[in-house]
Formats: sequence, C-alpha cells, structure tokens
Amino acid sequence: MPKQKTHRGAAKRFNLTKRGLVKRAKAYKRHILNKKTRKTKRNLRRAAYVSECYANTIKKLIPYK
Repeated sequence: MPKQKTHRGAAKRFNLTKRGLVKRAKAYKRHILNKKTRKTKRNLRRAAYVSECYANTIKKLIPYK
C-alpha cells in the first residue's frame, strides 16, 4: 500500500501535542492591531486547540506529524 501524502497547508497550520490534541494559532492577530487592547493581543499569542469534531479530520491530513 502506498504512503499517504501530507496535506501541506494543514501541516503548516497545525501541530499535534504529546496527548494527541491538535494545536492551532488564533485568528485576528495579523493587522488592525492598534484598536485592540494590549490584553487582547497578549491572549491571542497563546495556542488554542481544535475542537474534537474537527480533530479527527485534521489528524488524517497530517498522518506523519
């Protein structure tokens, strides 16, 4: 059976944790930052996790991570 190809777009956006959760970056951190508070921007730096209903789909896209 041939190897499965990794979805390169998903590989750049998602990582797997040791526990098997899918880690992602938060949105709204690219531009128009001067109207956002310091607290908001600081909280956007933190990693977020993909919800369980999407996690299995993403794990199929990144099989070798």
